[in-house]
Amino acid sequence: QVQLVESGGGLVQAGGSLRLSCAASGRTLSRYILGWFRQAPGKEREFVAGINWSGGSIYYADSVKGRFTISRDNAKNTVYLQMNSLKPEDTAVYYCAVDTGPTYSSRIYDFANEYDYWGQGTQVTVSS
Repeated sequence: QVQLVESGGGLVQAGGSLRLSCAASGRTLSRYILGWFRQAPGKEREFVAGINWSGGSIYYADSVKGRFTISRDNAKNTVYLQMNSLKPEDTAVYYCAVDTGPTYSSRIYDFANEYDYWGQGTQVTVSS
């Protein structure tokens, strides 16, 4: 069983920055792809970013490319999302997730059904 706990959300003004963290326990995740998703009120959960086991393959949604940076620290079993130049439309609950499919894969999927374990989410609110 895998437990994921996100932290770092909060209220920030447009143009500001936040850094989200997601710490895992119950299993070492160094072999798996990790992802960040978000869900705004009344909208479907959408992919934000994903990173492969080594950090050598990264994939971003077009809406965050150039502003967000995903990274991981396998020694700490943790994945991060650095969010800069935040916009009001970035307001959402942010979730981390792990794809425990093929190990040591670089194929990052952008749909939620591919991911097996999820955190409880952390709220990010960007004021205009």
